[in-house]
Amino acid sequence: MKKILVVVDMQNDFIDGVLGTQEAQSIIPNVVAKIKSYIQQGYPVYFTKDIHEEDYLTTQEGKNLPVEHCIRGTLGSKFNKEILKFVKSIQQNTLQAIIFEKNGFGSEQLPQYIKNTLIENEEVEIEVVGVCTDICVITNSLVLKTFLPEAKIVVDSSCCAGVTIAKHNNALEAMKSCQIEIV
Repeated sequence: MKKILVVVDMQNDFIDGVLGTQEAQSIIPNVVAKIKSYIQQGYPVYFTKDIHEEDYLTTQEGKNLPVEHCIRGTLGSKFNKEILKFVKSIQQNTLQAIIFEKNGFGSEQLPQYIKNTLIENEEVEIEVVGVCTDICVITNSLVLKTFLPEAKIVVDSSCCAGVTIAKHNNALEAMKSCQIEIV
């Protein structure tokens, strides 16, 4: 079985920046350990990166969440320094860390890329970790499940943080209802 790790939006603005939370800060060691484990086992690790342009406040998301965040080129848009070490390490070993930039909640390119890398009828388990559980983690997990309905999608709750603890827990329950395994 092919295993893949997807690390969602572990960027400064979501961890200790304008939309950061104590919960997001507290999961960094767990996410780092998860990335290390996948790398040591030779499994691929893909990253999503929330990126907005300077016109963010004029977009639908900006009108509903009027907090400028992850604006291209800002410190807030960059990966957390602990996560960035692994991005650079992967780049050194494979010439590229696969990063899927997205200007919304879910990546369209990520599931298509994974689908294109699979051999026909190959079983795959995709583990999803990151922030925010109730926005981008749930969206990317559901998009992956939509594109790859026979894939086993797993979300490690100890490696995710939501906007609030209640929203984090609600998102986990919603994903369970959609046949996403929560560990």
